[in-house]
Amino acid sequence: MKNLAKSLFLGLALVAFSINASAWGQKGHDVTCAVAQKHLSRKAAKKVAEVFDGKSLVYWSNWMDNASHTPEYKYTKTWHYKNIDADETFANAVQNPDGDVLTAVESLVAALKSGTLNKEQEAINLRMLIHLVGDMHCPMHMGHKSDLGGNQVQVQFFGRGRNLHGIFDTDIIEGTHKWTYTEWAQEIDTVSKAEAAAIAKGTPAQWAEETYGITCLIYAGTPAGSKLSYDYENYWTPTIEQQLLRGGLRLAALLNEIYR
Repeated sequence: MKNLAKSLFLGLALVAFSINASAWGQKGHDVTCAVAQKHLSRKAAKKVAEVFDGKSLVYWSNWMDNASHTPEYKYTKTWHYKNIDADETFANAVQNPDGDVLTAVESLVAALKSGTLNKEQEAINLRMLIHLVGDMHCPMHMGHKSDLGGNQVQVQFFGRGRNLHGIFDTDIIEGTHKWTYTEWAQEIDTVSKAEAAAIAKGTPAQWAEETYGITCLIYAGTPAGSKLSYDYENYWTPTIEQQLLRGGLRLAALLNEIYR
């Protein structure tokens, strides 16, 4: 009986971890892709529709979170994040031999640009790319290996025990605004064309390092055991909105470049 209870506990823990490790919650990925869809060039929008058989980016935005837990795509589990421990920098962090979010995005972009993929391969690569660009902008996905990207940093959030990773994946998004993903996209995507172009500049490596800088600030300001409430949520909400917008605009820029 004791062994059964232990097994059940471990199973539940693994389920909880898999949920918390999946980057932006569903809504966050939907928002990123909804923003990107609005900024696709005519040619890129047409090509995406062809590859996805008429479906939009949003339709496939969360596909990879489920796929990474299947035997066929188990190899992509480490692609959702990049571990950078406290004693490392972005530049000298130990590389995961199984890949990380930056190497995955760079590889997927190269493959999609190559023109060598058949339609099924292109669709799979595209589904992965649109998700991982979102992950790249989710702050705790540049977290420490030692605490599983904040999954083991326990805090109190509005009186409930939570881990730091989950707060930035879902809690702030769901708690600050009770918006649909379309409302989110409409409300945050208000910059001028010039501002949008400036945000979309750069490379995936530069974007990942930018996210890493935000992650460092979160760690510095949120020690384990912190009691967090409205002030914390209000302080970090503009950053969450900024990262969702950045992810969407940059995803669109990548797709416009791939399908120019």
